[in-house]
Amino acid sequence: IIGIAKTVSALRGASVIKYSSFDIVLFSFYRDLFYIFKTQNANANGKSTSKTIRKLGTLAELSAQLHTDRDGVVEWANEQARLETLKYKSEKEDATVMIPFHSNRLMDYNKQKLFSGGYLFLQSIYYGLKLDSVCRKIKSRHKFEYDLNAILSDLIYTRALEPSSKSSSFRAAKQFLEPPTYELHDVYRALSVLASEMDFIQSEVYKNSFFLGDRMDRILYYDCTNYYFEIEQEDGDKKYGKSKEHRPNPIIQMGLFTDGDGIPLAFSLFPGNQNEQKSLKPLETKILQQFGCDKFIYCSDAGLASEDNRVLNHMGQRAFIVTQSIKKLPAEDRAWALKKTGFKRLSDDKPVDLTKLTDDDKNQLYYKDEPLTTKKLDQKLIITYSPKYAAYQKAIRAEQICRAEKMVANGSLKKQRKNPNDPARFVNKVAVTNEGEKAKIHYYLDTDKIAEEEMYDGLYAVCTDLLDDNVADILKVSEGRWQIEDCFRTMKTDFEARPVYLNREDRIKAHFLTCFLALLHFRLLNRSLKGTYTTEQLLHTLKDIKFTDIEEQGFMPVYERQEITDDLHETCGFRTDYQFITKRKMKGIQKKSKRR
Repeated sequence: IIGIAKTVSALRGASVIKYSSFDIVLFSFYRDLFYIFKTQNANANGKSTSKTIRKLGTLAELSAQLHTDRDGVVEWANEQARLETLKYKSEKEDATVMIPFHSNRLMDYNKQKLFSGGYLFLQSIYYGLKLDSVCRKIKSRHKFEYDLNAILSDLIYTRALEPSSKSSSFRAAKQFLEPPTYELHDVYRALSVLASEMDFIQSEVYKNSFFLGDRMDRILYYDCTNYYFEIEQEDGDKKYGKSKEHRPNPIIQMGLFTDGDGIPLAFSLFPGNQNEQKSLKPLETKILQQFGCDKFIYCSDAGLASEDNRVLNHMGQRAFIVTQSIKKLPAEDRAWALKKTGFKRLSDDKPVDLTKLTDDDKNQLYYKDEPLTTKKLDQKLIITYSPKYAAYQKAIRAEQICRAEKMVANGSLKKQRKNPNDPARFVNKVAVTNEGEKAKIHYYLDTDKIAEEEMYDGLYAVCTDLLDDNVADILKVSEGRWQIEDCFRTMKTDFEARPVYLNREDRIKAHFLTCFLALLHFRLLNRSLKGTYTTEQLLHTLKDIKFTDIEEQGFMPVYERQEITDDLHETCGFRTDYQFITKRKMKGIQKKSKRR
C-alpha cells in the first residue's frame, strides 16, 4: 500500500487534499475498497510514509448505505477526506471544528450515538494494579483463546457502574468507548478460570497495590457478612443460616479483611451454616503465607473476638484490639465496669465524677482500665463512657418502650425476634393466678428489664494485649471499624452483590471476586481524591460521564463539568471535558488511562 501511495495521483478516483507537509488521500483500489490515508511527502532519501486513518468500506456497502451510485459514493468519500483534513488541522492548531449537519438527512441504521466513559477512571486503577500482567500469568497456566484481561476488566467496571447479571453486564460493556471484542459465552468460561485463580489474584493485587501508594497494613480490620440466594433449598455452600436481612433463604458467608484506611485486602467464602468464628484462621493463614503481611494489629467486633482468635493474633509480631461484651464479662469484672467511679477524661487523664458532669463535659469521652487475665492471655480491659452515646441510647429505647406499651394495651404479642432492638423484649406475660390456677394470659411492661438495660447506657468495652500502649491510640484504632461496615454496605447496596442468581460454585466464587475487585478499585480511586467525596457522589459522577458521537468525526461530552470531575482528571492524568474530542485524541485518552 505504501508503494501504491507514492503514485496516488494516478489511481482511479483518487482525491488528494494538501495540508502542510501531509496529504490526506482518498483512493479506491482492488475490488473498490475505499480508504483514507495520511501520507508524508518524500524525505531527502526520496521515501514517503503513509498511515491508514479510516476504512470507509466497499463500493457496494457504501452505495447501499448512502442510497446512491458510484459517483455519489466518490463525492461522499471526498467530503470525508476533507473533514479528516480539517480535523487534523484543528488538532494541530486548536482551531474551531466545522462539522456539517443536514436537516433533511436521516440517521443511519444501527449506529451507536451515546457512549459511557466513566470506566476510564476505573481503568487507570486497573492498569495501575497490573491486572493485565496478572491475566497474562494466568493464561500461561491455562488453555483458552479468549481475552481474559478484557473480560475481567469489563466485569469490574460494570459491577461498579451498571451492576447486573453477567449477560446484562456484557450488554452494558457494549456502551463503553472500547466495546468488547469477545463473546458472551467467553464470559461464562472465564468465570471458571477466575474462580480457580481467586487466591492468586488477591495476593498479586495486594502486592501491586503499593504501586498506587502506601497501605496502612499495620492495622487489619476483619468482619463477616452473608448474601442470600433466591432459592428454597440448600445446595453446596448455600446453607440456611442467620441472615443479616432476616430472610428465610439459603445464604453464603463472606469474611473480609481491610487495611487501616478501609481498603479491601482479602476475602474468603464459607458455608452459610458455619460459625463465623472459625472463618478467621484460614483467611489469616493465607495472608501470612501468600501476602507476606505478618506484622499487624487485628481488630474486630466482639462476635469475632473469641479466645482462640485472640490467641491466634497474640502470636509472632501480631496483636489484637477487639470490642468486648460487658454482659459477657465475669461477674466481678462486670460489676466493676458498671460502677460510675474511677473514670478519667480521655483528653487529659483527669479524674472525673460521672454523676456531676456539666453541659460542657457531655461532649467528652471518659475511660477507665484494668488488667483482665484469662486462662490463656493477659489483657487490658478498657471501659469508656460517652454522655452523647448514653443520650442516644436512651432516646432510642424511649421509642421502643412506647411501642411495647401499645403491645400491652392491645393485649397481644407477636412472636419476638432474636433482635436486641425488638420492643417486644420489654413485654412479659403471666398465665397463672396467685394460687397457681390456670388463668388468662396477661401482658405487662417489664420495668426490671428496662432498668437493667439503662445500666449499660453510654458504656463501651475494648480488650487488647497492647498492655503498655496509650489508651487514646487504642480507642482510635477500634473506632475505625466503621470502614469495613461501609465496604459491606457498598457491595450490597451500590454494587448489588445480592441476591445471587448463580448456581455453580465456581461462578459464585467468580461473582464475589469481581465484587471484591470492584470495591478495591472504587476505594483506591476515592482515596486518590483524598476521600473528599462520598460513595454516592463519586458513583453518580462516574455513571454520568457519557459522550455522544458527532458524525463519526469525534465525541462531545454530555455531562456536567464540576469540581469532582476536575479532581478525577487531575488524579488520573487525562482530561475528557473538552468541548469536542476528535477520535484520534480519544484514542490517546484511552492509552493514557492504561499507563502504569
